[in-house]
Amino acid sequence: MVTLKKLELAVGVFVALGLAAFFMLAMKVSNIAELGEDKGYKVTARFENIGGLKIRAPVTLGGVRIGRVSGIDLDPRNYEAVVTLSIDPKYDQLPADSSASILTSGLLGEQYVGLEPGGMDNHLKNGSTLKLTQSALVLEKLIGRMLTNAAAGDQPAVKTP
Repeated sequence: MVTLKKLELAVGVFVALGLAAFFMLAMKVSNIAELGEDKGYKVTARFENIGGLKIRAPVTLGGVRIGRVSGIDLDPRNYEAVVTLSIDPKYDQLPADSSASILTSGLLGEQYVGLEPGGMDNHLKNGSTLKLTQSALVLEKLIGRMLTNAAAGDQPAVKTP
């Protein structure tokens, strides 16, 4: 009887540790720990099309994550997407003429905002707006253009020797 109780206790501890590990993994993957952290400064960027960009998507510079997308809204006047970026405070020396592009990680991966630094001496600050933006490449539009060009009989601009 005693060995059966010890076995049940060991299985219970093992299951509890497994659930705790699963919970920690879920928190790490979802970045829920950073949810309450709102340090840094906010910068906005306007895009014609954001594709599948989502809130909390990474903002990178040179492949290094420097912030997250903190908001996505639609401007009702000109129907552009207004994306709010939350930049970590240690990256407060970004030039004011930096540009933002919506990029895709991998062929069908998630989308993120990539920043390219400009050359101005002025720096981005809380409430700044990025003027130079490049919208997301929408695969459906690209395929549609290729099919339209193929149906029209356009030949590719590639010469063969």
